[in-house]
Amino acid sequence: MLARYASRASRRLCSPQRQLLSAPPSHRTITSLDTLAEGFLDLATALPIPPSWPPYSTTIILCTVLSRLALTVPFSIWAKRRQWRAEEVVMPIVRSMAPKVSRSVSEEMTRERVHGTKEQIQAVHSKRVKEILSKQRKLLFAKHRCQPAATMLIPPVTQLPVFVGLSILLSRLSQAPTPFDSESFLTLSTLTHVDPTGALPIALGFITLANVESSRWFMTDAQLKREDQVQQWKARRVARGETVLEPQKIVKSSLRLVSVGRIVIASMVPGSVVLYWVTSAAFGLLQTWMLDYWEFRRKRKLEAYTTQIRMGEKSGNDHRSTNLKSAQLYGPRKRVSKAVT
Repeated sequence: MLARYASRASRRLCSPQRQLLSAPPSHRTITSLDTLAEGFLDLATALPIPPSWPPYSTTIILCTVLSRLALTVPFSIWAKRRQWRAEEVVMPIVRSMAPKVSRSVSEEMTRERVHGTKEQIQAVHSKRVKEILSKQRKLLFAKHRCQPAATMLIPPVTQLPVFVGLSILLSRLSQAPTPFDSESFLTLSTLTHVDPTGALPIALGFITLANVESSRWFMTDAQLKREDQVQQWKARRVARGETVLEPQKIVKSSLRLVSVGRIVIASMVPGSVVLYWVTSAAFGLLQTWMLDYWEFRRKRKLEAYTTQIRMGEKSGNDHRSTNLKSAQLYGPRKRVSKAVT
């Protein structure tokens, strides 16, 4: 009897825990959001912020900067180094392989006795060369750990969860009752309402657009010249009636539309979320400028080094040709040995 009573009592005591564990996922999510919200408010209270500064807005800006420094910047530098490894190690090897591959493909087509017009033979030859070089390039990317897909995808993928999570948290904090009602910042009357002037949403759109358009600000002369050559080559192909896809223009046009879309969306969300978005976009713009300037200096050093090597090779060739001409005119120089007395 006592054992039965003890088992029943234990079941009754464990029933609240079972109810907590069997709570629906939506309730657990709201509970975790409330915990994070309370932690954010406690952090804003505990930080040594000057009394003249708005505490919650300052905490939003600090959290944004610290999260970007801790998560976004390291992965961006990691991706930039992988890009440099692909440009400085893999691509020179692929370019040096191209003549050998072209000769081997020509010999293979000669053995196979490939027939057709000159244009058809050239098309088959270029197709085979591209396939071989593409396979070798993929193998080299894997060997040197600089695959382009991972280099492009990992930085935005690591940033997205933090961006979405903080946006949801600040949106939750902006729901009444909240202390965000009692604080204003810049053009925001309160952190819970939308910006009545639309200044911050418009600033968000312009910052996003500047991040898109500033890619040409840090291009070297050689890069600009190469881009002009590519544009002329594309214009000739279009003049011949060929279809030319330009992924960069498509991406830029899409990002310009995103800039306009962010203005519209930012005009409908609470001021705390807009403040976070503007701070994150401004940090991203500064980060892009710093990385582009770093890339610009590296490119200039590489171009100066390449020019110096070419000038050295040219002066060496000129010196050898001068010696050859003098030998042809005056004959080989005779060595004069001094007699030892």
